[in-house]
Amino acid sequence: MVSQDRIQGRNQLRVGRLVKAHGLKGALKLELYTDNPERRFVPGAAFTLQVPEASPWHGKEIVVREYRVMNGNPVVFFEDVDDRNAAESLVRAILWMDQDEDETEDNAWFDHQLVGLDVVRDETVVGRVVRVEHLPAQDLLIVKPSTGGTDEVMVPFVEAIVPTVDVAAGRVIVTPPAGLFEELPESEDGTAASDGAE
Repeated sequence: MVSQDRIQGRNQLRVGRLVKAHGLKGALKLELYTDNPERRFVPGAAFTLQVPEASPWHGKEIVVREYRVMNGNPVVFFEDVDDRNAAESLVRAILWMDQDEDETEDNAWFDHQLVGLDVVRDETVVGRVVRVEHLPAQDLLIVKPSTGGTDEVMVPFVEAIVPTVDVAAGRVIVTPPAGLFEELPESEDGTAASDGAE
């Protein structure tokens, strides 16, 4: 699922993460966050780099020289990254690119489209999305429960748990496992009942 954020006033898509250097000529293996890499990683495509402030790449953009699939792995070459040492300096960088406002991908939303949506379970509003957190494994919807209190609920943004996103209706439908939005009742022996969950 493609994720989005606003960087310096621009709508940007998070489209990939550089995971390791590949070979001796500056190639990098790529973890994809887009359903359409052949369109995103065309020669000349420019990306904003999300790297630590101490990185020599901080605040810089990088331009694709070549994209290919090698042994089943997506691999990308960038301009001015010509050897393994230069590639190593980019490992773990996250790639962002500008997105056209009228451009959409299946199952892709802007963060600002998700924030503020009601979270609905069994036709009942159980909370509201307050932000989206982007982790390497998956994205999380951070939900403020309707019951009040200061605790936030982290909902994995995967189809099994969030099967429907209806921006026009202002809501997301969730089918969370037992205990995600409520305390599980205690059984007679004092342990939390599983309600059939494994």
